[in-house]
Amino acid sequence: MSYPEMLRRREVVARLMRDRSDLVAISSLGSPTYDLASAGDHDRNFYLWGAMGGAAMVGLGLALAQPKTPIVVFEGDGEALMGMGGFATIALKRPANLTVCILDNGLYGETGGQKSHTAGGTDLAEIARACGIVDCRTIERFEEVEQLAMRLSAISTGPTVAVIKVDGEDLPRVMPSRDGAYLKTRLRSALGLEAA
Repeated sequence: MSYPEMLRRREVVARLMRDRSDLVAISSLGSPTYDLASAGDHDRNFYLWGAMGGAAMVGLGLALAQPKTPIVVFEGDGEALMGMGGFATIALKRPANLTVCILDNGLYGETGGQKSHTAGGTDLAEIARACGIVDCRTIERFEEVEQLAMRLSAISTGPTVAVIKVDGEDLPRVMPSRDGAYLKTRLRSALGLEAA
């Protein structure tokens, strides 16, 4: 699937993470985790290795628990399709510090590259908007990525959902830690919380 300028997912994630300040980044299983790790491991990165369809909900929980901390979730279109009901809950709770970035290549990358529903016309930004999220964007140009980068570290008036149209290039995996207890403890420590 191709889009104008063919946004490259690793370049997009690297740009969004470049000026991260105190931003917490959560990534769903598969390519979003490899992309976030490729941009540089960080104490405020929380990689999900499973729980498909749950990344946005983990982001929502953290955003509600830490309302003064900006939270970004990186997930693929397959994950977003599986967890579409989460948009309604995010809209209901309206966290001002949450941005969900959907890296949409129109493919189910973890199961062999089959076309996803977004390749057939499903519009995740419109679904999120219909659930009540006001700031929904479809991003196809790098200038729009630059604008989104400014939003990530800000506490806004409500959540943002950004569907970023990226190419389907199969990239080498960048493997961060898979130790869930370590990742949880590391993030809690980075947030100034006691290890649990």
